Amino acid sequence: MSMEEQEPKKVTIEVELDATAKEVAPNKFQSVIDLAKAVDSWRIFPRVFISMYIYLLYEVTVWFMGLPDPNTQQAGLVSVVVGAGAAWFGLYTGSSKKFDGPAPTATKK
Repeated sequence: MSMEEQEPKKVTIEVELDATAKEVAPNKFQSVIDLAKAVDSWRIFPRVFISMYIYLLYEVTVWFMGLPDPNTQQAGLVSVVVGAGAAWFGLYTGSSKKFDGPAPTATKK
């Protein structure tokens, strides 16, 4: 007997539905979630880190220029601080939040 010649089978399925009303309460952590989204969108921590790096770079530069006879170890320290700035800046600019909403439209005044 081939597939075309088989008779269709009837199947009985029992389904139990729960029709009682369920109370949906608001999320008790919604305010914390909103705060976390705000902190993320304001990018507070990357800006604080970059500001501290700028301050550190300024202080190291002033210190180094004030030395009467800098040696290679002191120059190496300044080189490391300046080189770390490139890494910090690369991480800061590469960590921007991707905009996933509709494209902004230009408004004429």
